[in-house]
Amino acid sequence: MLTEAPMLTQLESGKEFVVYSDASLSGLGCVLMQEAKVIACTSRQLKSYKKIYLTYEMNLQQRRWLKLLKDYDLIIDNLQGKANIVVDDLI
Repeated sequence: MLTEAPMLTQLESGKEFVVYSDASLSGLGCVLMQEAKVIACTSRQLKSYKKIYLTYEMNLQQRRWLKLLKDYDLIIDNLQGKANIVVDDLI
């Protein structure tokens, strides 16, 4: 259903958008939304060697991402558990 109209819409420049992401022991998922409409979504399973990485460990790859993100005007909010329902069906 996410690949057919009216579920996916065009991104409108200049308007605010929200990215929801979530991870489990077996996969990652992400949804891009604008004005409560799904723009794009993706998910994937984790390879076994990536399941050992800790989310709170600050490695070099995470430092590079933080360096890139600091130049953007963004707000990062943490949605605990069942509050993050947007992505749960993907993973």
